[in-house]
Amino acid sequence: MPPLRPSQHRSGDDLADRRADYAEAYARAGDPAAAADLMAQAVERAPGWLLGRVRWAELLAEAGDTQAAGEAFRRALDDDGADPYGARLKLARLGAAPVPDAAPPSFVAGLFDQYADGFEDALVRRLGYRVPDELMAMLAASAPGARFAAALDLGCGTGLMGERLRPACGRLDGIDLSAGMLEKARRKRLYDTLMEGDILAAPPLETGAYDLVTAADVLIYLGDLRPVFAHVARLQAPGGWLAVSAERADQAETFVLRPSLRYAHAPAYLHAMLGEAGYAVVAETGGTLRRDRGEAVAGTLIVARRA
Repeated sequence: MPPLRPSQHRSGDDLADRRADYAEAYARAGDPAAAADLMAQAVERAPGWLLGRVRWAELLAEAGDTQAAGEAFRRALDDDGADPYGARLKLARLGAAPVPDAAPPSFVAGLFDQYADGFEDALVRRLGYRVPDELMAMLAASAPGARFAAALDLGCGTGLMGERLRPACGRLDGIDLSAGMLEKARRKRLYDTLMEGDILAAPPLETGAYDLVTAADVLIYLGDLRPVFAHVARLQAPGGWLAVSAERADQAETFVLRPSLRYAHAPAYLHAMLGEAGYAVVAETGGTLRRDRGEAVAGTLIVARRA
């Protein structure tokens, strides 16, 4: 869940908070029906507690009452269209709404603000994340000895990709939705500029185009890739390089929304969207992106060049 102000961590009603704590205890013990009943009592006492209401909907879904869960998610969306807790994605996973084209920006920003402090330790040491190293190896093999005049790191996070990019480029810019992640990246002094915002808001350089754009573990929060690839193409001149990673969907023609609330893309769809934006695939590989709940997450890594 996204980070909350102290007043949002709890409902503000002592009895509601205690019932929410009991609900979580029942959920951990494997009794979602009892947990949902207790959380219902909590939100009845604190009807303005949006996080509590979304959590109640999740527990209803876990208990098998998908109709009530869907209604609760919809009411949460009606009250806050920015959707900071991903209710729209959760509705789609219930089969109660179409799969959105992308995760809500406020949901993604909040998610990473929450995990900024322990992000690198969890991702690299515990989950075996090596995408930045692998993308840089693919770039080095595709463009031996190349030094890039200007690179843009989309969804730069704490700067894991930036650490690999910095020695290979003259100028390095980064953009990310999460203020918490950007603060971690800023302390590394890797980037010439850091921007907070949606990657579709990344502006072109005033003095020229980016000859390299990277998106490591970014496409997993986007379903429809047409807008982002078209935007990247506007940031680059012909000959510009693009390096991306995506979770792999083997049984879909386009993309799917996984239980993790991340998107996975069919390799053929990646090729189609890149081609539509004017890119030719130069190198491609598959493999494990990271581990999630003990399972390997299969992915696709691609280096492409704008025709």
